[in-house]
Amino acid sequence: MAFTAELELRDFGPARESFLADALAGLLAPRKSLPCKYFYDERGSELFERICGLEEYYPTRTELGILRARVRAMAATLGPECLLIEYGSGSSVKTRLLLDHLEAPVAYVPVDISREHLLRAAGELSARHPDLPVLPVCADFTRPFALPPLPRPPRRRAAYFPGSTIGNFAPAEARKFLTQVAEICGPGGALLIGVDLKKSRRVLEPAYDDALGVTADFNLNLLRRLNRELGANFALDQFAHRALWNEVEGRVEMHLVSRRRQEVTLGGHRIRFEAGETIHTENSYKYDLSGFGALARSAGFEVERVWIDGAGLFSVQALRVVS
Repeated sequence: MAFTAELELRDFGPARESFLADALAGLLAPRKSLPCKYFYDERGSELFERICGLEEYYPTRTELGILRARVRAMAATLGPECLLIEYGSGSSVKTRLLLDHLEAPVAYVPVDISREHLLRAAGELSARHPDLPVLPVCADFTRPFALPPLPRPPRRRAAYFPGSTIGNFAPAEARKFLTQVAEICGPGGALLIGVDLKKSRRVLEPAYDDALGVTADFNLNLLRRLNRELGANFALDQFAHRALWNEVEGRVEMHLVSRRRQEVTLGGHRIRFEAGETIHTENSYKYDLSGFGALARSAGFEVERVWIDGAGLFSVQALRVVS
């Protein structure tokens, strides 16, 4: 019998007050920054989908290639009658492939901070899988949130974290996040995760600074959102996008660079910028297999299987929560 109930959104999305507090905390610090989770309003989510299709941006097409080749094995690793919880579900393109091969999943819980994008993708997946309860949750998944009631107990809880989003976390933050995932999944639970691998600067920097300027627009959209939602007065044409590979830290960094000395107001505060001063908006850490394996073990997981593309650019890894 088809699951015909309308989608019911559980909404734990950040309030305006949290957005303002986080923005001020970063912009008033000696080294200015903004949390990358706020990239994903509706426009930001749409721009990121465009980035995923760019020639320079290898992670999406590479991960999709791995998934298409190995999805049966991945689904078998998660097992029958699982609850699938996806963190940062976005457009759920990869999820469609996975759900097509899972055996009798109990429910699918997409979790995303972009409310409009989440509802659109959840609706499309519900239409594609009418027998599957789709239970969307709007939340900042870096913080604890409650799962929705389930139609029946699953045999296993399995988390799905595709893309290279784990790289947005500093190592200590990544360990904390993975520990939270392990707690939600419980002993014997599973995590299928995308992990970007270390590679040449010649490949990495163009992936985050494309020739068409889509990534630049994505980065600048964060200031556009501060203006629209929080009443700031950033002049977007006075900031430039910069992406660079930090070899020492093992990460690609994204910054917004002030083109001149200027002053911006936000929440009653005057924020001064010197010419060349930056707002650090995102990190994308890259791993080798041993380094990520050590991180996973420190968070209560063990690595069961790893799938890598032929060029060694990207990996999809199946982890199990240690009982």
